[in-house]
Amino acid sequence: MANGTRVRGEQPGDIAAIREVHTEAFGQAAEAHLVDRLRDDGDAIASLVVENGGSIVGHILFSQLRIVAPNRDINAAALAPVGVRPSLQRQGLGSKLIHAGLQRCRELGIEAVVVLGHPAYYPRFGFSAALARGLAAPYSGPAFMALELVPKCLADGGTVHYAAAFGTWPALGVVGHAGVSVPASNSWM
Repeated sequence: MANGTRVRGEQPGDIAAIREVHTEAFGQAAEAHLVDRLRDDGDAIASLVVENGGSIVGHILFSQLRIVAPNRDINAAALAPVGVRPSLQRQGLGSKLIHAGLQRCRELGIEAVVVLGHPAYYPRFGFSAALARGLAAPYSGPAFMALELVPKCLADGGTVHYAAAFGTWPALGVVGHAGVSVPASNSWM
């Protein structure tokens, strides 16, 4: 399946399909509303879709994230959400989106990315809960992970400031793996 697909940047005509992807992938509209709010607030910095046969079957969003370190601000991003239509999950499309999204973040000069996600899935992309422990954030535990795109940029830790839309995201109230709050989803790709 993944060989007949292509990843590209979001275009204005994609919005309805992106909403459908997240609503199907997560079984609720909260993630779709989060994407809309981040986009509307101007906080989206990388929004990619994966197409199959001309149809959008997956989406990933990276939004502005401020990390205030002791000596400087770190140019960072939050990865949330990533979703793939349920019938196409576990075929590598989520991985394809994450790899392409991280590459786009590198091109944009992003130094670090954080994610609140499944502790068994995101480490394959280099995300680490141990690295995130040095960050003061509203989330903690094994589901809160960080990835340095610039080596050692998080060495001194820092305080994480999410975009305002995350404060209204009801999915963050869901208690998941190991008792930590994670997005309500079974769509680990």
